[in-house]
Amino acid sequence: MVVCGDDGLAHRLAAELRGVYGEQVTLVVPPSERAVRAPAAGRARATTAALFDRVVNATVNRATGATAEPVGTAHLMEAAEPTEDALGAAGVERAAALALVYDDDETNIRAALIARRLNPRLRLVLRLYNRRLGQHIEELLDQAAALAAGDADGSASDSSTTVLSDADTAAPALAATAVAGTSKVVQTDGLLLRAVERTPVAGQLTRPGLATLALLSADNADNGGEQGPELLPDEAAVRAATGRGTVVLEQVSYAGPELPPARGAVAFASLFSRRLRWSLAGLAGCVLALAVALWLVTGIHPLSAFYLTLLDLFAIDDPAIGASVGRQILQLLSGLTGLLLLPVLLAAVLEALGTFRTASALRKPPRGLGGHVVLLGLGKIGTRVLTRLRELRIPVVCVESDPEARGLAAARRLRVPVVLGDVTQEGVLEAAKIHRAHALLAVTSADTTNLEAALYARTVRPDLRVVLRLYDDDFATAVYRTLRAAHPRASTRSRSVSHLAAPAFAGAMMGRQILGAIPVERRVLLFAAVDVGGHAQLEGKTVAEAFRAGAWRVLALDTRVSDGRPEEPAAQEAYEDLPGSGLVWDLPDSYVLRGCDRIVLAATRRGLAELLGRRPPERALLGTAGPRPPLHP
Repeated sequence: MVVCGDDGLAHRLAAELRGVYGEQVTLVVPPSERAVRAPAAGRARATTAALFDRVVNATVNRATGATAEPVGTAHLMEAAEPTEDALGAAGVERAAALALVYDDDETNIRAALIARRLNPRLRLVLRLYNRRLGQHIEELLDQAAALAAGDADGSASDSSTTVLSDADTAAPALAATAVAGTSKVVQTDGLLLRAVERTPVAGQLTRPGLATLALLSADNADNGGEQGPELLPDEAAVRAATGRGTVVLEQVSYAGPELPPARGAVAFASLFSRRLRWSLAGLAGCVLALAVALWLVTGIHPLSAFYLTLLDLFAIDDPAIGASVGRQILQLLSGLTGLLLLPVLLAAVLEALGTFRTASALRKPPRGLGGHVVLLGLGKIGTRVLTRLRELRIPVVCVESDPEARGLAAARRLRVPVVLGDVTQEGVLEAAKIHRAHALLAVTSADTTNLEAALYARTVRPDLRVVLRLYDDDFATAVYRTLRAAHPRASTRSRSVSHLAAPAFAGAMMGRQILGAIPVERRVLLFAAVDVGGHAQLEGKTVAEAFRAGAWRVLALDTRVSDGRPEEPAAQEAYEDLPGSGLVWDLPDSYVLRGCDRIVLAATRRGLAELLGRRPPERALLGTAGPRPPLHP
């Protein structure tokens, strides 16, 4: 496996492949400060290698639950750019898969084109922010690989191309953490699945949902948070775990306020302010009252009375000379009302023109807003999180210091209120109504800025739910424990984007479709779509027999890929209960998995590695490598 990148995702991805899957990995990174300070080149190289080893050791320890030497082998290589010579030196021509995770889309595309020419059967994984461009690049590279391999349809080739985005992979978990604290969200086949943490209540039975994904630590306060959760437990472990919280998967549908009008449309209520609308209503009432009074005093027809009142209102020359005293008094009152109406009409015209002029501008937070999410940062990650929150119909107020940030266009299109200013300055969070917010989600690229904003928000509202995007895991753990100790009644979560995205990239390099990743405390649970054929642990076994506690659990059957409808009556009934969906959930334990089936399963990273047949777990912990089986398409 070859990994090329210039940030923390490359190091974490290489560590994932080496430490969890036991692969031979070559990591290609830019030289560290070599062009600036030549004497420090050796020290910079050592620093990069030390970072790689530290990430590998941390990955292995979290995956195995015990201290172990990293499995597989790794080679660190420095190259300024992923040129043809650099890729050739990294062994791309002989590699099984290549991941290009540079922060620049153009660099990844250029290197992918070169790599596809060097090795047509290479499995490619690209990190691209532009999703539409990624779809075209994926089709282009797959077609080029099929033609180079002499395979018109590409069915016999293992040269798949997968385009992923770390922002898209991490956004659901970040958004769900801000909305529901410890809840996590995965989207598949148009369905929204939520992993909910449930605290046991004495004398009450909790609903099992679709499946029990994990048992939480028994008492994090007593053991300092070192005890990890138990992922994918069996029914006996769930019944025996008294007093422990559980993570349950359930299907949910969100109901909330209506989405704002589409771009270019302006709601009628937004044309005039509340005060102006009351003024217009008051004047209309005065006109109606004058018309009724004129009708009662003079006895003329009501329509004629209303018409004469309008003439008097707009000062049209028809003096009531020789008329009764009541008629003359009403004419004077109508003229006075007309004088009052002129400035109100002028204000209405100016306000309406201003509303149309600023329809495409950034909105300000409404005066009575509450229960919303304050999102700090509209960069690459913040934009994806904002889109996901609005898809869930959750009110959001964004805070951004850069007036040219890429996410401002999305905020303007979604008509989301935005506060422009430095979040570390006094008054910025107050302008975002932080004192009435439901949660604070800090996803800027600076860890110190996120931490400072969280600490200041806690001074304003100690019970505020806070979610931080922090790169360094050690720093994130220390911040999490300190904030939890200082504010035990508040919800605090720290999330690393590279930590959430690396398993999805690693799974794509192994040739499997990763649907999503759910963090359980500081561990990760993967959702993957796997073909049953070729897996002895699945094929020919029932759903109950295919379940491996602590490793994987079958969740659903994809009937769009399987050959025909399920044969079991219970499975057919479950399929009919979900019209319009190709996934059959709540499969009976007696359903036999066939080789033509494709299933959706939840798996740990180590369990997925074992299911892929890369290396038995006992031998992997000892660092001994067996024969390398071929990759499955």
